[in-house]
Amino acid sequence: MTEPRLHHVQCLDSSMALHRVAYWEWGDPANRRVLVCAHGLSRQGRDFDTLAAALADHYRVVAVDVVGRGQSDWLADPMGYSLPGYVADMVTLLARLDAETIDWVGTSMGGLIGLGVAALRHSPLRRLVLNDVGPSIQPASLQRIGTYLGQPAHWATLDEAADALWAISQGFGPHTREQWLELTKPQLKPDGDGFKPHYDPAIAVPFKLITPEAAKAGEAMLWQAWDRLTLPTLLLRGADSDLLSHDTAVQMTQRGPRAQLIEFAGVGHAPLLQQPDQVQAVVDFLRSP
Repeated sequence: MTEPRLHHVQCLDSSMALHRVAYWEWGDPANRRVLVCAHGLSRQGRDFDTLAAALADHYRVVAVDVVGRGQSDWLADPMGYSLPGYVADMVTLLARLDAETIDWVGTSMGGLIGLGVAALRHSPLRRLVLNDVGPSIQPASLQRIGTYLGQPAHWATLDEAADALWAISQGFGPHTREQWLELTKPQLKPDGDGFKPHYDPAIAVPFKLITPEAAKAGEAMLWQAWDRLTLPTLLLRGADSDLLSHDTAVQMTQRGPRAQLIEFAGVGHAPLLQQPDQVQAVVDFLRSP
């Protein structure tokens, strides 16, 4: 597959400081038809290599490393790692891309960022794919993620890192060893004689400060945003997901944009859009009239 081009854009945070957000780009850079892909909480933009390969002949595909992840800067104030801050960064990125039409694919956190962008007045988004996330998030999944997010880690080899990451990633569903090694490489940064996670451990700070009351208020705001949407929306769900319940997914097909729902058997949170059936579901939706 053709290697993506790496770019950065300067964004302004709430402390009135600038930080660089990295994004990977495939396809014709002059193509005014743009697909933005945004990853999950502790992931990074290279998760979308396989999807980009399937769509780069139709789109200029852009996969972002959300601030604090991948090749993007880390923030001085960890409380800046929040959904409003991420949405603000994406508004700056979209201005840089100067696209005629923008479609969005977001996995987990990346889906919530897309929901936030889509709900803005005069949003440029044309179609939206939410991958295993919605306005209501199951508390058990947050507890599970909290057990490993931001924990110190060091691995001597790529294989050791891959095994450790797989131990906390069973929800992604079956992957070959080759697939998992390729997905693991961008998750690592050099660390002395080995590797460490690619992300700022401080992303865990605001995550672990979420109270039940704050979670309830956030859920209400997300449902309000959902109910404002009118754009065509595809909702993907791992049939065994512990983050997006089946009941919430069904509600999302009945409210707001009345999403089309596709569930994948044998997958939890979240489908990584590597398997042919998952990729084809996204391709069919985005390229349909």
